Amino acid sequence: MRSKLCSILATLLAVLAFALNAYAQDYTHLGLPEGAKARLGKGLITDVQYSPDGSRVAVASSIGIWLYDVQTGEELDRLTGYTGWVNSVSFSPDGQMLAIGSNDIAVRLWSIETGTLRMLTEHTGWVNSVSFSPDGETLASGSGDSTVGLWDVHTGTRLRTLRGHTGWVNSVSFSPDGEKLASGSKDETIRLWSVGKGVSLCTLEEQTDWVENVSFSPDGETLASGSSDGTVRLYSVGTGAPLRTFEGHTGWVRGVSFSPDGETLASGSSDGTVRLWSVGTGTTLRMLTGHTSWIYSISFSPDGETLAIAGDNDAIRLWSVKTGALVRTFEGHTSWVRGVSFSPDGETLASASNDGTARLWSVETGASLHTLEGHTSWVASVSFSPDGRTLASGSGGDGTVRLWSVSTGALVRTFKGNRHSGDNVSFSPDGETLARGDDDSTIRLWSVSTGDLLHTLEGHRDWVEGVSFSPDGETLASGSGDGTVRLWSVKTGALVRTLEGHADRVWSVSFSPDGQMLASAGDDETVRLWTVSTGTPLRTFRGHTNRIESVSFSPDGRTLASGSGDGTVLLWELVPVPSKTEKIAADVNSDGIVDITDLVLIASNFGKMGENVADVNDNGVVNIVDLVFAAAAMGDAAATPLAWHRALEFAHTRVEVEQWVHQARQLNVTEPILQRGILMLELLLAALTPIQTALLPNYPNPFNPETWIPYQLAEPADVNISIYSTDGRLVWTLAVGHQPVGIYKSHSRAAYWDGRNTQGESVASGVYFYTLTADNFTTTRKMLILR
Repeated sequence: MRSKLCSILATLLAVLAFALNAYAQDYTHLGLPEGAKARLGKGLITDVQYSPDGSRVAVASSIGIWLYDVQTGEELDRLTGYTGWVNSVSFSPDGQMLAIGSNDIAVRLWSIETGTLRMLTEHTGWVNSVSFSPDGETLASGSGDSTVGLWDVHTGTRLRTLRGHTGWVNSVSFSPDGEKLASGSKDETIRLWSVGKGVSLCTLEEQTDWVENVSFSPDGETLASGSSDGTVRLYSVGTGAPLRTFEGHTGWVRGVSFSPDGETLASGSSDGTVRLWSVGTGTTLRMLTGHTSWIYSISFSPDGETLAIAGDNDAIRLWSVKTGALVRTFEGHTSWVRGVSFSPDGETLASASNDGTARLWSVETGASLHTLEGHTSWVASVSFSPDGRTLASGSGGDGTVRLWSVSTGALVRTFKGNRHSGDNVSFSPDGETLARGDDDSTIRLWSVSTGDLLHTLEGHRDWVEGVSFSPDGETLASGSGDGTVRLWSVKTGALVRTLEGHADRVWSVSFSPDGQMLASAGDDETVRLWTVSTGTPLRTFRGHTNRIESVSFSPDGRTLASGSGDGTVLLWELVPVPSKTEKIAADVNSDGIVDITDLVLIASNFGKMGENVADVNDNGVVNIVDLVFAAAAMGDAAATPLAWHRALEFAHTRVEVEQWVHQARQLNVTEPILQRGILMLELLLAALTPIQTALLPNYPNPFNPETWIPYQLAEPADVNISIYSTDGRLVWTLAVGHQPVGIYKSHSRAAYWDGRNTQGESVASGVYFYTLTADNFTTTRKMLILR
């Protein structure tokens, strides 16, 4: 089923937030990153599977894998420990083990009873699908490297590699007797394999587009497939002959699943519907239409009475197969959380999301109080009035700022503006002024009562993404796409100070209640604390798995909330910053952690003599030895060490790191601490070196009107990006130029498209194809624009 994560990122996938359940307090504390005290939301959903006995359901999300009790909705456990997005999960037949396929090219086996995790690493592309054999002895994996892997579950050794597909393998499925394996691929074919011999038995070529999912009937005689051409097809396993084609979906069919008795087939589509078909007659038995967007995963309960469905921009829903009634919903925000704000009394938290809504939550219980609906596009920011009675929500998608009654959730007033002019708003402490950051790099101050423009602040070099007033109303903070935070005098409009330290776009800024600290957050997945009076950095928090859209202090200043593109809100406990005596020498920028930023600062000071914070070993000169000492200290800081995959977003090149490694190897050291430092540098170089050239999923997707197109290069190449309509017409092209080996994923490095053609006209809604050409390498993916 699982080209789903090959074609979209976190912006499209659903969020679990079972906040009304009596157990909500428990999940908020499961598997928290260091420094965080609670979490609201479960992340963006990618897959859902029932356990064999039907008592549990495993849900893969952008921040981990969650286990639920089906009857009560209780969160039983959460698994972390991987660096890539999870594409697929599968229970072993005895229900004691969970297999995980991820885009970090690894297969993992999780023992649910003991919590141990094993990693199987021989694929060279994303692992899109995993499936246990009926006896639980063998695991099959389908990968973006066009192969199928067969693994010994007990030893973790690779038994066979099945080759023959010429495109990504999106789905794998064992026959009920375990003797055959079916694989569906982007190459528009299905292959049946002999598991024992490892040979291809036949190739089914009737598909007219990508094969998204394959599934055997319970008796093993029939194979079902779902395709990007919108059809569901049935084949005879014995002869390979096509038996029946089900037509009715108007979008890609992402998931197919037989009921346990084999009489019903369920299919889920990007058209937002799930259809139940009679296998015998081909007629539609029922259509489930409660979901509002793409369906990605469907799973029958073992008794065949319930169907679990995971959809993009939606919740996990359990449906009665017999009646079509909705049984249970696990829901919350259904896309990125882009804005968070505490009420003045600290009892309520507001959040804004790409799902077009704002929500009000009880801080004490995590319960959802109100869902504020009215915006016609993404909601990027929320801000309480000083008396706590009114909430302002800003949407750059529909160009409006809306005022809501906190007590009733009713809409009070709407301010209309231009597109992208409402993404961030903030009330002044007296409630009389509203600040708004705009896409022309300016900040505008407006009178709430009259709507008059009071001031325009200029100085940023990119869109202003976040604004916040100081508690005394005298200072305004702003965060921008230029990577800086700026402090302004509200009275004069003069620039007071510029704070630099983020590695990418800054999305949100927030003052502490006493006005002494400022929090900022952005694309580099960090929350940073600053001293307002001097602009010095105090602390850096890390733990989200996607960019952080918003931060907000609680009224008592003890808690900081952050909302992220991973679909969750993290609550951080603010504790005193370590004193100078506790400071680690290698923590050059004094942010409480030794990470890549410190390495870059040391390298930039190479050759300097005398007293210098970059002189880690304090010998009077900054050189490669200091850098190696710092690399060895990564992980020994006052906070959780930086995960290697975050290096991919850092704005320096692989060539620089390669030079560091070369110089470090010349030291010919024997001291264990220095040897560890060299090893850490080598690991960093490996993290920055792609295994293969690839075109990555654009983000966001669907989008309106802009999107970023990431890619990675295993060899230096001349890069071109082209976008085509479905009829093959060239819509837009970008000659990127010659690029070195590396990963071009962040906003500052990926290709950018604003949804316009070469004539500067906005293109229509629909599916488009985008192609990467890197010398002799060419590949194409799909994207969807919704206006």
